[in-house]
Amino acid sequence: MHKNYRFFSLALISSLLISFGLKAQQASPEKPNIIFILTDDLGYGDLGKFFQNERMAAGDRSEPWILTPELDNMAEAGAMLTNHYTAAPVCAPSRASILMGVNQGHAHVRDNQFDKYLGDNYTIADVLKEAGYSTALIGKWGLQGPGEGPDWPSHPLKKGFDYYYGYIRHRDGHEHYPVEGIYRGAKDVYENYDIAQGLDKCYTGDLFTAKAKQYIIEHNKDKEDEPFFMFLSYDTPHAVLELPTQDYPEGGGLNGGLQWLGTPGKMINTASGEVDSFTYPEFANATYDDDKNSATPEVAWPDTYKRYATVNRRIDDQVGDILQLLKDLEIDEHTLVVFTSDNGPSRESYLPKEYVNYTPEFFNNFAHFDGIKRDVYEGGLRTATIAYWPGQIKENTVVDEPSISYDWLPTFAAAAGIAAPVRTDGVSLLASLTGKGKQSESQVYVEYSQGGKIPNYAEFNEAHQGKKRGQMQMIRKGNMVGVRYDIQSHDEDFEIYDVTEDSHQAQDLAASMPELQKEFKAAVLRRRIADAEAPRPYDKELVPAVDLKKAKPGLTVHSFNHDAPWIPQWTGKAIQRKKINTLSFGDEQSKGNLQVYEGYIRVPGDGKYEFSVEAGGQKVFMRIHNIGVLDGNYSSEGPISGTVYLEAGYHPIKLYYSNKDLTAAPALNLYWNFNDTGKTELPDNVYFK
Repeated sequence: MHKNYRFFSLALISSLLISFGLKAQQASPEKPNIIFILTDDLGYGDLGKFFQNERMAAGDRSEPWILTPELDNMAEAGAMLTNHYTAAPVCAPSRASILMGVNQGHAHVRDNQFDKYLGDNYTIADVLKEAGYSTALIGKWGLQGPGEGPDWPSHPLKKGFDYYYGYIRHRDGHEHYPVEGIYRGAKDVYENYDIAQGLDKCYTGDLFTAKAKQYIIEHNKDKEDEPFFMFLSYDTPHAVLELPTQDYPEGGGLNGGLQWLGTPGKMINTASGEVDSFTYPEFANATYDDDKNSATPEVAWPDTYKRYATVNRRIDDQVGDILQLLKDLEIDEHTLVVFTSDNGPSRESYLPKEYVNYTPEFFNNFAHFDGIKRDVYEGGLRTATIAYWPGQIKENTVVDEPSISYDWLPTFAAAAGIAAPVRTDGVSLLASLTGKGKQSESQVYVEYSQGGKIPNYAEFNEAHQGKKRGQMQMIRKGNMVGVRYDIQSHDEDFEIYDVTEDSHQAQDLAASMPELQKEFKAAVLRRRIADAEAPRPYDKELVPAVDLKKAKPGLTVHSFNHDAPWIPQWTGKAIQRKKINTLSFGDEQSKGNLQVYEGYIRVPGDGKYEFSVEAGGQKVFMRIHNIGVLDGNYSSEGPISGTVYLEAGYHPIKLYYSNKDLTAAPALNLYWNFNDTGKTELPDNVYFK
């Protein structure tokens, strides 16, 4: 299935700039459909345009390559994000951060907490549903929490999705034939709350693609004027490297490619023939120079690598099929499509012992980087990412500004014309994608803990080979990346690299950059909060105060109007901006239903501070620095509290209070408990501006 893409133009949507007065629930023909395609363990180096074409051009027969023509066409027709990161180097926390729009220092799912409850807060689907979208999730989930069936507390249907089809459980996604269960046993595919039947010989990559196409076709027919959001969450190429039943069907889109037949036992048009049997012809007979000696005969690729190449090429065909469908339906100009991966490449294959174990060294799936899945060096976190939106994103756009996966929630919200929830740590990427407006800087931050070591791959720096993982952190500012492995104490220095000049992170610049070292150490404490289920050695480290030269008593209060069910990110111009001397209301309530109190609090001593708030049942949210300390945005029921460890001195604060019921008397009382000495209300003399 190899096609030449046609390119179209569309007048840029003038309403992409959002204001708090927006009627969030009104659907508009100008809102694009959004398809977010997430692959599982696809490395930055797996795609042609990002790396594999370079290997082919070099012509070194000892360095095999994979071609991805459909994804290459997609990249040429849209934007390549060459400095895009995943929020975590393994699937469950990565997906949780994407869905919630937060970094791993604020996520409910961290480290290796597979099948954990996603948490109570707004998801991408919740946000887009409020903006008038139909929402569908097709594919892998793994964030459902305890229970079974309708009892799963964070089943997709309880997290903003109108429709679900796929693998609920994390481990089910390791097997790509749900009925036959060739290597891992039969698995359950769910349609909403029911187990889907009749999936004989259905290779999951094909199954999920055919179901996605069916959904798009039916939605376009029945709800033509209503935009849709689809999260297409593939379970490939991860885990068992199983082969499809047959070659990809001819053509693509409406009149070819994969088709949903809906007949039990023949649910899709590739549910026939022999399971785990088809290898793409270009790989079936592929050979390479295994001993790096051109005078000796080449040898065949081991079957394991023929399998991996086929799975990758299948993903390429599947994405091309979906893009062709958008063209056939004449909705491609009205659809934003993002393609990315949940983390770096894996060395897992889960094949029987007679197969060679998979290693990403064969294709260098990690590209020019060090590290793989479960590492916070570039190879574990940098993801090959493409955004496609004809008419909005210019052809052959390259976005080299750093960004991260939790930026997609505010990006999609902006495209839909609605403000993202204030809790998100991300920023909209529309400016860098479309070339319109000023791009806000992404906060690229990762924390993760994992046993084991970095593999001893010859392509990696010797200093990195066999390095113990343990507690890890990564932070990026501009071209500079800070990395820490096996953290025992916050006093330990970051390794610092210029990753634009040093992709393998071989030259540690830390010794020559003491100020950046200090900045990184402060920044990682200023954008996270401790989680008892994912303890860190720096959880009780004091967050550094700021040097406030000219402090004046009081706060500044900004008044806005908003119509969303959540407190939105602070953007746009305030109705009123006023200096006040105490945390009070005055006439602010008559100026809008959202007040943002901004300034500093002066902390009297080093130690533990438990903050709590009483807000009369209204929504509140508070950040100290970039730490989400108080979150009463999703639900204001019960106590709203949060604990941070602060250094004595001044700390920036933003306290959001939403009183949408203007007939109710405003109520907002902020408390702290210093080193467990007792809860007291913050006095007026601690606020500064």
